[in-house]
Amino acid sequence: MALDELKAAVPDFAKDLKLNLGSVIGNQDALTEQQLWGTVLACAIASRSPKVLRELEPEAKARLKSEAYTAAKSAAAIMAMNNVFYRTRHLLSDPEYGTMRAGLRMNVIGNPGVDKVDFELWSLAVSAINGCGQCLDSHEQVLRKAGVDRETIQEAVKIAAVIQAVGATLDAEAVLAE
Repeated sequence: MALDELKAAVPDFAKDLKLNLGSVIGNQDALTEQQLWGTVLACAIASRSPKVLRELEPEAKARLKSEAYTAAKSAAAIMAMNNVFYRTRHLLSDPEYGTMRAGLRMNVIGNPGVDKVDFELWSLAVSAINGCGQCLDSHEQVLRKAGVDRETIQEAVKIAAVIQAVGATLDAEAVLAE
């Protein structure tokens, strides 16, 4: 299993990450299989870590239907754009930017090819990695209105946090080993 290989690659000084990786992915029961592996894939992409993506993508692909696999990649892609755009609008001190039309295509959000809740969950997790508070609030509100409980939302955020931390740690170790 690639998850075991990824855990084995985590250095001893980051043992907590290794343990957390096993618990947020390996011992998950709050999310459906599709929610879990779509979150894992979208977050692996958002982490920008080649090692993390190489290790987690094959298992995600094996566990997801093709529509969900594509939708998880779409969530990572559209949030890469939206998180920069909406985070910037939020951070600019001129409120006029918030009233301007975005003018960016975001059709996949309206028709992701999977259950809207799953896509929103993946988008929220990617937004956590990318640090867009406005997107986090927006996706969390949609999920809550759809009846998703806070515990489920927090599980997706925990996956995002751990995958991001593992990616940063492994990439730093790779650079230091050069």
